[in-house]
Amino acid sequence: MDKQTQEDRILAALKAGRMLTPWNALTDFGCFRLGARIYNLRRKGYVIQTDHALGKARYAIYWMKKKDRRRK
Repeated sequence: MDKQTQEDRILAALKAGRMLTPWNALTDFGCFRLGARIYNLRRKGYVIQTDHALGKARYAIYWMKKKDRRRK
C-alpha cells in the first residue's frame, strides 16, 4: 500500500489552490510543523508564497500561484 506523507498531502492541497495555515495543517493533515514541510518543499524547487496574518496571534499563510501549480 502506497502511503502518502504529510508533505505529499500538503503539496497536493497547495497545487489544488488551497491556502494553508498552521491550523489547517494540524486539523487536515495532523501536521504540527507546517513551516518545516514548506521549507522542505521549497528546497525541492516548489515556489510557495507566504503571507502573515495578524490578530490575536501572528501566523503564516501559504499558497502557490496558478503558474507555479503546474510546475513539476
